[in-house]
Order: sequence, then C-alpha cells, then structure tokens
Amino acid sequence: MNPVLIFLFALICILLLTAKFRIHPFLSLVSVSIFTGVLAGEPLRTVETVSLGMGRVFSHFAIIITCGSIIGIVLQRTGGTTVIADDIIRFSRKPLLALNFLGFLFSVPVMCCILAYVIFVPIARELAARINTPSISSATALALGTLASFNLVYPSPVIISAAEELGVNINLLILLGFLISVPTSIAGYLYARKFSAGEGAGTLGPLRKGEQELSGFKESVIKEGKLEKTNGKFRRFEAYAPVFFPLLLILFRAIFQPPPPLLLFLGDPNIALLIGVLLSFLSGRRLGLEVLRTLIEKAVRRGGVVLLDLCGGGALGATLAMTGAGEALGQMFMQLNLPHIMVPFLVAAALQTVQGSRVVTMLVAPSLMMPLLPELGLPVEILILSMASGTFLFSHVNDPFFWIFGELAEIEPQQVFRAYTMGGALMGVVSFLLVCGVYLIGY
Repeated sequence: MNPVLIFLFALICILLLTAKFRIHPFLSLVSVSIFTGVLAGEPLRTVETVSLGMGRVFSHFAIIITCGSIIGIVLQRTGGTTVIADDIIRFSRKPLLALNFLGFLFSVPVMCCILAYVIFVPIARELAARINTPSISSATALALGTLASFNLVYPSPVIISAAEELGVNINLLILLGFLISVPTSIAGYLYARKFSAGEGAGTLGPLRKGEQELSGFKESVIKEGKLEKTNGKFRRFEAYAPVFFPLLLILFRAIFQPPPPLLLFLGDPNIALLIGVLLSFLSGRRLGLEVLRTLIEKAVRRGGVVLLDLCGGGALGATLAMTGAGEALGQMFMQLNLPHIMVPFLVAAALQTVQGSRVVTMLVAPSLMMPLLPELGLPVEILILSMASGTFLFSHVNDPFFWIFGELAEIEPQQVFRAYTMGGALMGVVSFLLVCGVYLIGY
C-alpha cells in the first residue's frame, strides 16, 4: 500500500478514535500502530517496532514526567505555586506574556521543550486560577513559548544537527534564529490570549475543575495550623527551590563545556528533577507524612497515565517511520513546481506530521535536501530556518508533547488540537514568512 495513503489512513483513524469515540489514547495509538504495520506488509517487524518505539519514549521521559508531576502536586498543595504565581502577577502587567517568556527562555538551555513545560506548568495552572482565566490559555502561552526557541535558536537539538551537517555560519544562524523566534513566540502568546477570559483580572471567578478540591484542602490545612499563608509567611525559598534549583543545575551543565564530572552528573535532567523532588519534600514536611505519601502516590499515578500516552505516540511514530511515509511525502513535495524556499519548509512539515519528533525531523530533512542544494540555490542558513519553521506543523497524536500538554493542563484532546496543534501551525506560518522576509531583504 502507498506510504502516503497509509499515513492518511492512520491519522484519520487516530482522530476518530480519540476525538469522536473517546477511546483511551494509549489503546488507540497502539492499535492503529499495529494495523499500520500490517497495511505496510510488515506484521512481524511491526511488533518489534512498536516495542522499540514505546521503550525509547519511556526511557527518555519516565523519570522527568514522574518527578515533574510530584513537584507540581506537592507545591500546589503547600501553596508554593501560589507564591510564584502571585509574584508573576505582582511584577508583570501581562502574566501570560511572562509565562510565554519563561518557556522561551528556558527551553534551549534545558535542551528540551517538554522538560521546560513540565517544570513550569504547575505555575501556569495556578496563575490561571489567580487571574481568572482558563487553564488552557496559560498552558498554551507557556507551551508555545517553549516551541519558539526550541525549534529556531541554536544550539537547540532541533537546529544543531542540521547546522553541523550543512556547515553554516554559526554566528549568523544564531542571530537570524533569535530575530525570527522572538516575534514567532509573541504570535504564540497572542494566540493563547484568545482562550483567555480576561487576562490580568487578578480576581478569582467560579472555580474550575479541581480548584474546589484545592481550595477546600488549603482551608482545612490552614485551620489545622499546618500550612502558612502565602502573604509573606511562606518562605519563598521553599516555593522556588524545587523549580529553579534543578533548572540552575541543568543550565550550569550546559554553560560549562566540558562540565566537571560532578556537574555532569547533577546537571543531568533526570538527576536534577530528582533533587527537585527532594526539595519539594522540604516544603511539604508541614503537611505530615501521611498526606505527603498520598500526594506522591497521586502524582505517580498521574505521571503513569501521561507516560502511557507518550509510549503510544512513540509506537505510532516508529511505525510510520518504518513505512517510509516521511520520505514519500518529501519526494512528492519536491516534485511540485513551488518557490524554492517552500520546498524545505514543506518537506520538514511532512516529516514532522508523519513521525512527531522535531529532532528526528531535522535529522532526516537535511539529508533529503542536500542533493537539491545546487538546484534550490538557497543560503544554508535560510534552508535550515525554513526547515525549522516546518517543524511547527503539524504536531498531533504522534507527538509526545501533544499528550503531555493535554494531560498536565487537564484538557481534552479536542482542546489540545485547538490550542497546541493549531497554535503551533500558526507559529510555523509566521516563522516561515519571517524567513522569507529575511531572505528577500538580506540576500
């Protein structure tokens, strides 16, 4: 069966199963992955591919997701996220823009847009409650900010492999990537605002899903004298340390090259997040051992649900890659009579749509484009940024970030499509238009 038809069939099946029939994403993704492999004529190889795809995702995200979930729930219950959210509201007239900036600022240093989102999403949820705006708005502002820098700014893993393969002017690539990524991130912020019910309101409206439980819990603990109020009594160190100390370790590891052995160990994202968990226990000690144990169990269960969805996405991405759908779509775009600058953009978009990983897209796309470099006649910096713009499109059910975004923001897949997939597509178009502008003006 034609790989492009296989891809379209798989995508339609996933959309129907998850969005219309509301079958659990893990079952939908794994089932479609296996059926996709059968359609490709590789039933035996499919089983191994599905297992490898799931295992690769689990090994990469298991510790990060679980630790992030624990830190978020503990700080939420102790009032730590309220402290940070209050500070953002106090010092920023546009809290959603501040969240977008946080995601943009930390995504490249931690070398993972997902990790940056996982670390800051508890703050995003709390901030949404504080400024009386839907959580989808704050989560979208944060997530799209992480994508802007991760997809466009050297030395992000998305950019660095293509830069090394194609031999670019690094200083020029850094400058152009930054200049394009800033307005692209702002476009994501403006898109996130459309979900807002009144950014900066500063007062709480009707409590949304889960907020009644949180409010009641806080009131009961305050009455028992176990929780200090956040208006100055709750020490800021206990609120900020579990979030920002791991970030500092990861940042220092990236800054010092080569890092000393101790920093190489402590700055590993898995170890850094485990340290963050220990620091969150410091702020949670006043809740009591039994309450803390209950919170940890809840966080681990929630992290497990996220990991199952991620593993399903990994299985689908690996299976689609096995069918050769990405290469087939890329060749189809290259044969069309299009402006040369659109070819790398559409090839990368096709690869991203098929297999879901931005890093993988930018590992494969340059090798597809290298034979066409003389014919295209594009500067390599423009070629790379055009491909990088294509990685914004179209991130959906085979992208791990799709499921992390929805699970941690506590929204349904339909809303994830509206917020994450469509918001990313808008940013991709904005980024590509900016790349075209730079090419027409500067070259």
